[in-house]
Amino acid sequence: MPVAHADLVERPASPEIPTELPFPPVTKSHILNCSYHSWYPKYRSLTPKARLIPLSQPFLSYLRADGIRLPPGDHAPTDSWDNDSSDGEEDGEEDTEENIDPSREWQDIHQKIKDTIAELNDSVMPKLNWSAPKDATWIAATNCMECNTANDIYLLLKSSDFVTHDLEQVFDDCEDDSESESESQSGSEEDSEDTTLSKIPYHLILRKTIPNFNPALEFRCFVRSRRLLCICQRDLNHFSFLPPLIPKLRSLIQEFFEKNLQKGFPDESFAFDVYVPEPYKRVWLIDVNPWAPRTDPLLFSWLEILNMRGAEHGNAVPEVEEGVIRLYLNGDGSLDHGARENGAISNGQNGHNRSVQWDGLLDEDPGSEDEHEEDEEGEEEDVFTPEFRVVNRDDPEAYSFNTPQYSAHKLPKDVVDASADGEAGLRDFMATWREIVAKQEREEREEDDGDGAED
Repeated sequence: MPVAHADLVERPASPEIPTELPFPPVTKSHILNCSYHSWYPKYRSLTPKARLIPLSQPFLSYLRADGIRLPPGDHAPTDSWDNDSSDGEEDGEEDTEENIDPSREWQDIHQKIKDTIAELNDSVMPKLNWSAPKDATWIAATNCMECNTANDIYLLLKSSDFVTHDLEQVFDDCEDDSESESESQSGSEEDSEDTTLSKIPYHLILRKTIPNFNPALEFRCFVRSRRLLCICQRDLNHFSFLPPLIPKLRSLIQEFFEKNLQKGFPDESFAFDVYVPEPYKRVWLIDVNPWAPRTDPLLFSWLEILNMRGAEHGNAVPEVEEGVIRLYLNGDGSLDHGARENGAISNGQNGHNRSVQWDGLLDEDPGSEDEHEEDEEGEEEDVFTPEFRVVNRDDPEAYSFNTPQYSAHKLPKDVVDASADGEAGLRDFMATWREIVAKQEREEREEDDGDGAED
């Protein structure tokens, strides 16, 4: 069989594909610095109104325990969702035990939570040190993060995988900060990890619900080596009013960062979330996130962010040779005067513009050396422009308003339907489910007994 000519052509070796992201080591101290309780005292005046409640070991044990048992209250039944509605003397002791108030060992925290809700106008948004239970809103009667009672909060916290990660796996893939810490460790790695987790000062953060909150105006900002590298919207839907606001929003966020976080935050690289409500005059700090793979890069990818040209490389526009002028042309060939000033457009790339270099087309004035020197000084002072990316109108997922988030945390439709009826619906669903399981177990036992009698 003849060999194709293409097979005889020597091809350059393809670049090696990285098998893992080139992240610097993530330390435990960096994770702790991003904990809400760690940075909140310093930036309290920059955040929406919130209250922090230190959590005791009994309350943490309650969050870690299986099942959802809620304290009795004005808007909650006294029985547990783990209760079995079936009759039988053998279940009497179990029912009595399950009906015991789970908050009896942390009554002080329970009361503090109720008092804080009342203080914040009976509407709060909960989170732990790092994560909010956004993945558990399916179980809330309102299908959102807003909570009006203590039991609303417990229901979200105990149903959230994000909260479980805070409690059990917050130091996964982290390195110790000093050799002394590792030398002082004894026993198995698992025991050491448990000891470290037990020393974390866990807090419940209750933030006052922001009236008329607009998710389109919440943005995630990425900081590398104390330089604001790039910005993107957090909500993954297209909002037509955002692109014209990009220059103003970028200027506000960059000024906010340089004034408050650039030198004040302990770590050089991190991500932070901000909210810029109308009339776009103030920036609110919402959260601080680790510079680690666990932080969602949203409209970017971490590989893209880690390899992005930053302020340390000069401006985002590549340098050209001396005597070369870069002009930006629109798709129809007309000159785009705003391309350089505006930087990245709605999707972060100047996809519809073409750059053309004209070499030696301008006459040089031998008597204008002073002007050249001034131009060079201006170039040296050129300020790096962070890329600002929002969802484009033509993006496939630009209109996903009804698309469920956190698909990894989806549950069967029967469970979701039951949650739509609130606590009563879920309680009835669980009772029915346990009856079905008990019936199956009885049938299996009867079948086994019948087989034994035949033998």
